[in-house]
Amino acid sequence: EATLDLAERRRIRSAIRELQRQELERDEEALASKRFRPERGSHRQDDKENWPRSRRMEEEQQVTLAALSQQLEAITDVEELTKLLRAAGEYEERKLIRAAIRKLRAEEIE
Repeated sequence: EATLDLAERRRIRSAIRELQRQELERDEEALASKRFRPERGSHRQDDKENWPRSRRMEEEQQVTLAALSQQLEAITDVEELTKLLRAAGEYEERKLIRAAIRKLRAEEIE
């Protein structure tokens, strides 16, 4: 803003854009290095300590999802499935309900 020479202003703007581009590249490299950083040894140790509990929770979830799957097969109304979908909290539950809705709609089309 201090200079009136247009050529100098152009060079300054070009230098600013180059600095911004370099900064953006550095940020992207930093993000990529964080994203693909290998796990630390202590974190793996924590996982080993919590493994039996997480395994039990996973098995309980599988049983729950199997029961939900059987329940969904008995439902033949898309509106009822939509209500269940809105009430569902877990991703896997919503996934099963959406699959059931797609199946019912495909059957209606046939």
